Amino acid sequence: MNKVILITGASSGIGKTTALRLLNEGYTVYGAARRVGEMQVLEENGGHALHMDVTDHESVTGGVEGVLDEQGRIDVLINNAGYAVYGAIEDTDIDEARHQFEVNLFGLADLTKEVLPVMRDQESGTIINISSMGGKIYTPLGAWYHASKHALEGWSDSLRLEVKQFGIDVVIIEPGIIETGFEDVLKQPLLDRSGDGPYREMAEAVTRTTRDSYENNSSPASVVAGVIARAIRAKKPKTRYAMGKMAKMTIFLRKYLSDRLFDAAMLSQVK
Repeated sequence: MNKVILITGASSGIGKTTALRLLNEGYTVYGAARRVGEMQVLEENGGHALHMDVTDHESVTGGVEGVLDEQGRIDVLINNAGYAVYGAIEDTDIDEARHQFEVNLFGLADLTKEVLPVMRDQESGTIINISSMGGKIYTPLGAWYHASKHALEGWSDSLRLEVKQFGIDVVIIEPGIIETGFEDVLKQPLLDRSGDGPYREMAEAVTRTTRDSYENNSSPASVVAGVIARAIRAKKPKTRYAMGKMAKMTIFLRKYLSDRLFDAAMLSQVK
């Protein structure tokens, strides 16, 4: 059967690369994002572009209805839309923090809730949530981003238990340092929030470390796309996949180091 796949955040980075990979493998792919114009390449390769803002319930329901009207089913949902708010907790406006959760967790949950009845009726389906190694670790000035990804990990684990009875798999993807433009979105807003106050030195150090990591130690988005494709093909996909530079090693260190030792390791990177 030609699976029907809906992927959010498909206008750039991991989302766009994954959508193109899945189209190349013969799936029916609907890419969803706010910037429809950035998904023209998907349509040129036989895919479909949907306007969707995951924080807008009507946009979410309209997008799902559009896929169902044309295909009658959704076999795979890839919740990829997300972004990062970086800055000291003291410097970050609480409305910005709320919006981080609206996109990275609540919008994702809203879309999942719309798709679940379809998958239950089919008695099959795969939900793939794009988390991060940041869902297992923590770094200075990244509290709200890490909080949203830690929440996504726990939410996904509970979802997996609930929907297993209906033949639905839930998979968590934990990328490491990936070439997606993430660092550009992170650096300047971080400096805007914390670059002139009491956290200035830390903000500048985090910015330098981030720049160096992405310039010298990152993996292409195709690495993530390949793992997602493998999870979709698997009869029994793993519950978690970690991939890309630094992901497995960093998650391993967090698991086996004490809090104080991991704190020291993280702070050593921002001196």
